Amino acid sequence: MKNVTITVDDAVLEWARVEAAKRGSSVSRMVGEMLAEKMRQEDAYAQAMRGALRFESWGESAGAYLDRDTMYERARFR
Repeated sequence: MKNVTITVDDAVLEWARVEAAKRGSSVSRMVGEMLAEKMRQEDAYAQAMRGALRFESWGESAGAYLDRDTMYERARFR
């Protein structure tokens, strides 16, 4: 583990102290956990984005997309 020094406004530090106390934690541990959670979220988002960009269609379209009226007309007869 590494120590980090941060600069925050007095009001932010007071909030962090109260919030950490509510959680039964220290400000240092709470900030570390918040950063770890942010890292996990960013990693999950990046992984989902890579998956979405890898998506391949199931084939080429035989023509232009159907217009709304044609699509509903076809669906009505099914």
